[in-house]
Amino acid sequence: MMWDRLASYFQFNRSADYEQQRAELLAQAPIPVIWLLGKTGSGKTSLIRYLTGATDAEIGNGFRPQTRHTQRFSFPDATTPLIEFLDTRGLGEADYDHLADVDSLQDQSHLMIVTIRAMDHSLDELIDTWRAARERHPQRPVLLVLTALHDAYPGQPHSAADGEQQWPEPLRRSLASHRQRLAGLYDRVVAVDLTTPDDGLEPTDYRGRELKTALLELLPAAYRQTVLCLDHLDQALGDLSRRRSAPLIMSHSVLAASTAAFPLPWVDIPAVFAIQTHLAKQLADVYQQPLDKANLARIMSVVGGTVAVQAALRQGLKLIPYVGMAAHAASTFGITYAAGWAWQWYFSERRRGYLPTDEELQRQFRHQLQAGAQLWAAPSGDSAGC
Repeated sequence: MMWDRLASYFQFNRSADYEQQRAELLAQAPIPVIWLLGKTGSGKTSLIRYLTGATDAEIGNGFRPQTRHTQRFSFPDATTPLIEFLDTRGLGEADYDHLADVDSLQDQSHLMIVTIRAMDHSLDELIDTWRAARERHPQRPVLLVLTALHDAYPGQPHSAADGEQQWPEPLRRSLASHRQRLAGLYDRVVAVDLTTPDDGLEPTDYRGRELKTALLELLPAAYRQTVLCLDHLDQALGDLSRRRSAPLIMSHSVLAASTAAFPLPWVDIPAVFAIQTHLAKQLADVYQQPLDKANLARIMSVVGGTVAVQAALRQGLKLIPYVGMAAHAASTFGITYAAGWAWQWYFSERRRGYLPTDEELQRQFRHQLQAGAQLWAAPSGDSAGC
């Protein structure tokens, strides 16, 4: 029955339960902070993408200022982070004060990862910052990651051999030069090639396992399990927010449907719109996303515009007693349900650092509209219904 299902949803609708479960999840996950140091194009974004599974767009949109030249990326989001990356981006800029960055960040990170393209040897400024950080915080481990191995053999596939001895001679000489020049600045070195399918190199995570192994060995013990369980913890937090959203969407959809059953034409439209607006604000709170007037207007224009048009077309049905009222209530339920889940998706993407397009939001709405209609139409004894 609809009301039985709705009542079960409300069991998880208490904010205290939600906050407690989220706190318990995060308490199990000490948050490692990794300081990334490297020139632009040295593979820092590829490294984050490989370790977290986030897209380049999510990573690019997820960085936020930390200092004048350093930004922080929290995965999956800044509210419930499981791992954080500090990216120093001032290298090569005329006014970059590397000592100021070193001092401000020296106590914030548990591990430093320095990324260098395997064939790049123009490193003087990078080394200056790196050396200063090492001298000020010698106990913090440093992992040197040599990237873009394919620069040494353009157009050729990766070597299938496990050892570097079988790699092309130019690459082996370059790696040996890096190790000699940078000796004493790092605790471990790995050579990897992390690409995308568009690059045409297989595998796209060449020697990625060596990177993860080194990362786990160098991180303090308390933080290793978090890295090992990133996928599981991210899914758990996402499920928690989705569970929190479900009763909000169901309750607002039923309330909107009840309002739409009012027998006088046009009376319900302002009330339904108010209910849907309140639902959007509630979902924004779940994902701790700002919902200012401009943002609210955007999501309501994409989805709410469709709501208003369909509601207006169905007003005439309400002049037909019982049948018309029921049809309009069903329509309003489905529309509000679809809008709620479309907004839930929108805010979850925003929290991950991605700004969905209007077309993507509309697509989510259309998909959920069918689900809402099926949910309302299911027989009362059918477990697929409410």
